[in-house]
Amino acid sequence: MPFLTVVTLLLIYQLIGELFVLGFSWPIPGPVVGMLLLLMTLLLRASFATEMRPSTDKILTHLSLLFVPAGVGLMVHLSRLEQEWLAITLALFISTVLGLLVTAWSMILFSKWFQSERSYDK
Repeated sequence: MPFLTVVTLLLIYQLIGELFVLGFSWPIPGPVVGMLLLLMTLLLRASFATEMRPSTDKILTHLSLLFVPAGVGLMVHLSRLEQEWLAITLALFISTVLGLLVTAWSMILFSKWFQSERSYDK
């Protein structure tokens, strides 16, 4: 599948996600909904994923360029970051710790689950 077609499809899925969010007043970003819709499409049609692979590999090699707008956004709001640095730092720290704890808990839970499943197989 040509590169331009793949990029257009990605943008279409993002647009559909935005339309869902606006239409149903969901409190999540439209690109996240579009990404979930794309994931469902790829799971249902594995051949679609295979066709997209060469173009998506090209996108992934230049993924760092997609973070440039976020860096510019940080520079634009630098004064706000200076004013609210403590709240931002605490939020980042707490969310990181919570994420690590949930990941560790999930890993322990699933490893016990898989271990008990293996014992049933014997």
